[in-house]
Amino acid sequence: MGDESSSDDEPASAALFNEPEGYYQPEKPATFTNYTLTNGRHFNLRLVGHSPLWGHLLWNAGQVVAQYLEENAQSLVKNKTVLELGAGAGLPSLVSATLGAKQVVVTDYPESDLISNLQYNIQHNLTEADSPISAHGFLWGAPAQGLKDKLSPDADGFHLLILADILFNHSEHGKLLATLRDCLAKSNDAVALVFFTPYRPWLLEKDLNFFDIARAAGFTVEQVMEYTMEKVMFENDPGDQQLRRTVFGYTIKWVL
Repeated sequence: MGDESSSDDEPASAALFNEPEGYYQPEKPATFTNYTLTNGRHFNLRLVGHSPLWGHLLWNAGQVVAQYLEENAQSLVKNKTVLELGAGAGLPSLVSATLGAKQVVVTDYPESDLISNLQYNIQHNLTEADSPISAHGFLWGAPAQGLKDKLSPDADGFHLLILADILFNHSEHGKLLATLRDCLAKSNDAVALVFFTPYRPWLLEKDLNFFDIARAAGFTVEQVMEYTMEKVMFENDPGDQQLRRTVFGYTIKWVL
């Protein structure tokens, strides 16, 4: 009862919240990983030391999307505007900037370490000869006018959206789709690339549900590739290893 509380109780109560020495783990340092395109362009990517949003990893789908963009640069990237969601280290966006995109906007959760890391990778991997690119924090489903302001005034959206290994967050599918609807230009050449690995194979149907709600929202969905990595990302995880090594690639387009 509030009136019976005394100052004698306060030190004992406060002591409950005094963590023992060594309770907090030291902050992990950033790590680096390399990626080289078949055209010889090399990227030295910095990854944040640790992120509860998984930005400290270079995901399988990001690598496979990068390869897919290089193989289809003329139709997907050249002179196109590009938006990446949940970018992590931003590899597909960096690749797009080197392949002749008109404008690239790379986004992740608006957390300072994630965005500053994207900016670091832009500064240390691109040159003035590459396409204009900017990094921004963005919450899926939020109004996207600030992102579209990077485009020409007459543009109604981006030609290319990149969603790499972000479908595992099933509760966010509706917000992802809202952003896709808001940001994908309503033109025949506009496309969203949605690549993912079922790291939890028993939840594959929930991953695939994103495409069901996309179809229901008036988009056309097509699987365009299936690529098997040499090894799984997480060796000790449960579930079918073949699925955990496989990247599935889909396109989503407006029905016009």
